[in-house]
Amino acid sequence: MQDETGEKEAPTKRFAVIRIRGLVNRRKPIAETMKFLRLNRKNHLVIIDDRASYRGMLQIAKDFITWGEIGPETIALLLKERGSLIGGLKVTDEFVKKSSSYESIDKFAEAIANFNAEISDIKQIKPVFRLHPPKGGFRGKIKRPIHDHGELGYRGPAIKDLIDVMV
Repeated sequence: MQDETGEKEAPTKRFAVIRIRGLVNRRKPIAETMKFLRLNRKNHLVIIDDRASYRGMLQIAKDFITWGEIGPETIALLLKERGSLIGGLKVTDEFVKKSSSYESIDKFAEAIANFNAEISDIKQIKPVFRLHPPKGGFRGKIKRPIHDHGELGYRGPAIKDLIDVMV
């Protein structure tokens, strides 16, 4: 999105996007959007920013995903618990220190949250986090939006609660 001077707006938030539902017999634009977001299976999570192009993708796929803002603590939790490297290895503080200018996962997560770094800055880290199904099951129906006692759509900061039971 551009302001009146023609300059692009800088992103201000990080979103965690989780795929909740499958895509059997769905329309092509929705399937392509999920592919662009790298959400190829249920319970996969990606971290994106709030650029206009991503916001448009979120609206197209809103009936299959849930999303909300995350902070550095949640990013660090995801990297420590569910982050993986090419070859199936876990992300560790030693690996982050060796592969980047950050001394720990916590510092790297803080840099990601503050837009000073991206997950792709460390080439071996996979951009998709594979989560468990939520412990105790979903609280609402997975075919309904969040405001209608369901699970789909925009959650805001409450996404952290869902991530906590899925990690």
